[in-house]
Amino acid sequence: MIETKPIYTPQDFKSDQEIRWCPGCGDVAILSAVQKAMAEMGHKKEDYAVVSGIGCSSRFPYYMNTYGFHGIHGRAGAIATGVKTANPKLSVWQITGDGDALAIGGNHFIHEIRRNVNVNIILFNNEIYGLTKGQFSPTSKFGQVTKTSPFGTVEAPFHPGELTIGAQGKFFARGFDSNVKLNIEIFKEAELHHGASMIEILQNCVIFNEGAHDYINDKEFKAERQIIVKHGQPLLFGTDNKKGLVLDGLKLKVVTIGENGVKESDILVHDAHDLDPTLHLALVNMRSPNFPVALGVIRSVEAPTFDERVENQIEEVQKKSKIKCMDDLLKSGNTWTVE
Repeated sequence: MIETKPIYTPQDFKSDQEIRWCPGCGDVAILSAVQKAMAEMGHKKEDYAVVSGIGCSSRFPYYMNTYGFHGIHGRAGAIATGVKTANPKLSVWQITGDGDALAIGGNHFIHEIRRNVNVNIILFNNEIYGLTKGQFSPTSKFGQVTKTSPFGTVEAPFHPGELTIGAQGKFFARGFDSNVKLNIEIFKEAELHHGASMIEILQNCVIFNEGAHDYINDKEFKAERQIIVKHGQPLLFGTDNKKGLVLDGLKLKVVTIGENGVKESDILVHDAHDLDPTLHLALVNMRSPNFPVALGVIRSVEAPTFDERVENQIEEVQKKSKIKCMDDLLKSGNTWTVE
């Protein structure tokens, strides 16, 4: 019998819980994109599990009509790893924030990436602690004035893409909360990827860090300040796609087609599947105003997964083991007969 894929609408993934995020919060748009993407993925609703830690983003499981687990601060990665390893058939989605994942949860995060656990991680990056009311986070900009840095931060911020690739990450993508269409595409690609899929969403906290990403996402200038990368396509951006990226020695350089003899054929073509992360790292580290910020799937490389290796190891051990039942176990090792 051929099993037909279930047909869902985004409404099927909405729970009956009242959404308690602040009006205008970027989290609402991310939630909508996830629900729309899941409706198109072809899995049964009972095959999804949404796991979170602590923070505004971590309310997410309550608003999803799927299995969910609201964990403790920074431990979403540990829980998601356990869920996926115990039941590899589940599609596991880990929802986290820049504080939850990169501060108290930093160690779990890098090892989850390193192990290549087959889960989808969505990191809401608003560069602030929102739920606990406006302290600086590991991604807050240097010098940013917050409730816990009244004279400006003195720390260099983490860059989630750089951290992911540095932890041997095989999939990294970036989106904007307001670009629902792009985010749906990213989430679907993340689900198809076999391994840890890390997605950074630049998200706006309207209360404690309003406009953190406005420079990049300004409607009038975003064509010049963003570049949406797609595997196999030239790295073009700007009005009418007249600007592009080339290599200047070992560094990326912005050029304009038609100036100084530059042709479209000179523009780099994006290879998300390149095993060598050098160019992927250069793309994730591009910063305004000298470069556009890269959005879309920047890196997507296949590799064996942690859960797959655990399954294979158990299977191999069971094949070789002389213990086939409880009696075998009880009679193994040192035994004595009492008369």
